[in-house]
Amino acid sequence: MSIEKQNSDSTGDEAKRIEIWFFIGALLSVYGILIALSGVYYLFFPPTQQVALSYLHSDIWWGALLLILGLIYCIKYWPFRKEATA
Repeated sequence: MSIEKQNSDSTGDEAKRIEIWFFIGALLSVYGILIALSGVYYLFFPPTQQVALSYLHSDIWWGALLLILGLIYCIKYWPFRKEATA
């Protein structure tokens, strides 16, 4: 019995695997949305105690960066993509 037959299922097709990077991208996207939304909230309703450099709104920037990075990972490792057949 060859290795290919051992790794395939009963129909002869290989099982579709979902890469861990897709889940990491989804997690980064969710964290990015949450952080960015909290930054937007504090932009309109500033806290009474301001922290140093709060005028830079780093939570909005970091949230946007995490969201973009997460979307890149999700698009690159999208598990439901149709494979091109030659």
